[in-house]
Amino acid sequence: MEAVSRTGEARASREDRLLVASRRGGRPGTVLLTLDGELDHDTAAPLRKALEESTGAARVVVDCAGLRFCDSTGLNVLLRTRLRLLTEGGRVDLAGLRQPVRRIFEITGALNVFRVYDDADAALADTGTGP
Repeated sequence: MEAVSRTGEARASREDRLLVASRRGGRPGTVLLTLDGELDHDTAAPLRKALEESTGAARVVVDCAGLRFCDSTGLNVLLRTRLRLLTEGGRVDLAGLRQPVRRIFEITGALNVFRVYDDADAALADTGTGP
């Protein structure tokens, strides 16, 4: 849905700045979430909802190839979900991290706590287990 600024220019509403698509990841217990847009305080709700709906999944792969921005709120959503899934015996993996999004994961050290793959296909092809 487009919003209109005071000057009459069309601009995306907060809800439209992040699109989250969910599908089964090929293997039983795997969910693939594909992100497109900007992940921040104003747009994190669709990702939170999709992650909550993935409860019970042994593995959630988050495809970040279409993610153009991520702030600390988005990072926190992913880290909290990672901890929750670890306590349930599952995990969260990331795929397709590109600059400048990859940089926030590097600076914060979060890159070291996730398995990170070049793309979603590589992530889904991995049969490895463990944290």
